[in-house]
Amino acid sequence: MIHAILAILLCQMAGEILSRLSGMPVPGPVIGLVLLATGLSAFPRLRDIVRPVAQSILGNLALLFVPAGVGVIGHLSALASHAGALVVIFLGSTAAAISVGALTFTAVARLSGSRDE
Repeated sequence: MIHAILAILLCQMAGEILSRLSGMPVPGPVIGLVLLATGLSAFPRLRDIVRPVAQSILGNLALLFVPAGVGVIGHLSALASHAGALVVIFLGSTAAAISVGALTFTAVARLSGSRDE
């Protein structure tokens, strides 16, 4: 178990180091995840070592959302006083995300030569 946690944390640390040294606009944990995925596909023994710990972490993933929920409940009065603005922000950001996704899909379809037939 210690070896699996060590492997996961070393990949995350290596990702952080690579992200900071290279100046890439990619978060360190994302680079670490790519390193871990590469290691897991290259070394089956590593996969066998990490699997039980990963399954345990995924089984308890809901617990990681508890602090965020407590923070929302703790600031409910502040959220209530800004309810109108929050609704506008949620609706606007949702519409913007859908629009950008549709425009991106259209641009990629146009660039790849896909046509309606």
